[in-house]
Amino acid sequence: MRRTDFREFTSRKSIQSARGPRKIEDFVGTGIIETTFSKIKPCRSFCRCKRPHCTKNHHTILPGRMRNLDKFVIRGNKPLCGEVTVSGAKNAIVAIIPATIMVDGLCRIENVPQVSDVIIQLEILQQMGARVRSVNPSTVEIDCRGMRNARTPEDLMRRLRASYYLIGALLGRYHRAEVAMPGGCNFGGIRPIDQHVKGFEALGASVSIKNGFVYAEASEGLKGAHVYLDVVSVGATMNIMLAASLAQGQTIIENAAKEPHIVDLANFLNAMGADISGAGTDVIKIRGVRRLKGGVYSVIPDQIEAGTYMAAVMAAGGSVTVRNVIPKHLECITAKLIEMGAQVEELDDAVRVTRAQPLNKISLKTLPYPGFPTDMQPQLGAALCLAEGTSVITEGVWENRYRYVEELRRMGAKIQVDGKVAIIEGVSELTGAKVRACDLRAGAAMVIAGLAAHGVTEVEEISYIERGYENLVEKLQGLGADISRVTVIEDDAIPMAR
Repeated sequence: MRRTDFREFTSRKSIQSARGPRKIEDFVGTGIIETTFSKIKPCRSFCRCKRPHCTKNHHTILPGRMRNLDKFVIRGNKPLCGEVTVSGAKNAIVAIIPATIMVDGLCRIENVPQVSDVIIQLEILQQMGARVRSVNPSTVEIDCRGMRNARTPEDLMRRLRASYYLIGALLGRYHRAEVAMPGGCNFGGIRPIDQHVKGFEALGASVSIKNGFVYAEASEGLKGAHVYLDVVSVGATMNIMLAASLAQGQTIIENAAKEPHIVDLANFLNAMGADISGAGTDVIKIRGVRRLKGGVYSVIPDQIEAGTYMAAVMAAGGSVTVRNVIPKHLECITAKLIEMGAQVEELDDAVRVTRAQPLNKISLKTLPYPGFPTDMQPQLGAALCLAEGTSVITEGVWENRYRYVEELRRMGAKIQVDGKVAIIEGVSELTGAKVRACDLRAGAAMVIAGLAAHGVTEVEEISYIERGYENLVEKLQGLGADISRVTVIEDDAIPMAR
């Protein structure tokens, strides 16, 4: 298998060079570096292959003030055909990695997606004293027995949308936590954690939020409690589950979220010795245990990544087999694709999606699982721009999900938004344009629109997309898409395609 190395996604900084070329070691921490699970390893030169230990000299750092800007360049209006393999679930692994903090032993995790959120989380654990080793491109070993710190590194934490899972894990192990507020995708405000706080306080912790940090402490330890969530919250369900796993007594979570990645977290914890039942229903029972032991666990496939490729077929046309999936997890997505005119065939661990006719208009409302996922709304919205007639989308989970609409309008889409409702009037074609990824799923929607559009589409701010999609360019190229990842050195404007 070809190894695709993890990249370090740091804030880009301008670089003022001295006379002549510079060594890459001078720029560690500036964004021009590479990383693996275990440690950061710079290339020997700033080259287009961007692999650790590269011996080629495609480019050296040139004199002058420069910074590297990455984007996707897509030449669209080509049908997609072939097979694509889905990676491990990003929404599951970002909770499982923090869960290893509570394990008294070595955890070997398989089917790990190579995405930036994973890189950052593993770097956080390393800085806190954990030992992290890459076994192969999709397997990592984590040993947190050497950790002695309940405070997380602020700079890395503020780049994570799922940073709050460390609160539950640290409370479970140390009975205290000091964690920066979530960062990651920008949905127009700070992600609320009131239901998380309610659960921690029910378990006996005192929680305060000051200066952008969450401070939690349970000086007398955590004790099982009855927690009723006022709203269905995936994050709160998982976070309370983490903290309660090592609490004294039984914890019951009512009105719990039911998403597949919640079940996956519960299965991981149970594999390590926890006692959790009811995950996947609206009532979860956690009987606290004294210790979690090490073990081996494989992460479930990513239903949203699978759905994204399925939506891409709907927009661009063609026939694609999506492998390494759990078809049941995709039923809420598959139902809407069939309504739009797709032919969907379910196999044992794959689905085949074919679209050979014009798209039908539909009405769509996002809901907690098993309803249609909010994380798929932008992708399907991009496809519906090409449907015949008027489609209606109602966002029932997240506010500010429609920030991608203005970008689609640049490509010729006709969309009007009124609060939580978007009215999409189908057009005969989209036209390539320069657009940006407003967040992870909005970025995926821009890629889908670019695949279907006539002409060239350039998608900027792709660091959002790379938070949740592994080898997106390579996978789409394997389906026949004309897409490339381009790095431009600003000021000198040297394009370098990979």
